[in-house]
Amino acid sequence: MNNILAAIYSNMLETEVYDRVGGRIYLDQAPDGIEFPYIVYFIVTGNPDNTFSEKMESIILQFSIFSLQPGPTEIIGIYYYLKTLFDDCDLTISRGEGTDNVLIWCKRQNLTTMVDEVTTPSGTATVKHWAIDYSILVRTD
Repeated sequence: MNNILAAIYSNMLETEVYDRVGGRIYLDQAPDGIEFPYIVYFIVTGNPDNTFSEKMESIILQFSIFSLQPGPTEIIGIYYYLKTLFDDCDLTISRGEGTDNVLIWCKRQNLTTMVDEVTTPSGTATVKHWAIDYSILVRTD
């Protein structure tokens, strides 16, 4: 699973998404007091999806975008560049043994938009939170 998460992160490096959040992209949880905007990504589910001849891993991965901007421009921009990067993308998923796993698909499944109240260093703030789910299928044999 680490190789899949590393491929996801590597795909975001030196991109418009990375620049728009100032490199603030975190696995599982952002540090306390972090500057906005930022992205957190994590595995929602990961299940074996084996056939008679191939071993597969079926994953639901979520990207959560957080923005303090009251208007929609910032979060929509980050969302646009994120989906440009991952919709039907072609990830290289290295196993570190001179061979790679094979990405079968990376499909956007769902977008949920929310508004959250959070505590920041300067007090309580309203934060836009967009959660984007991707279905990822990887051949692991």
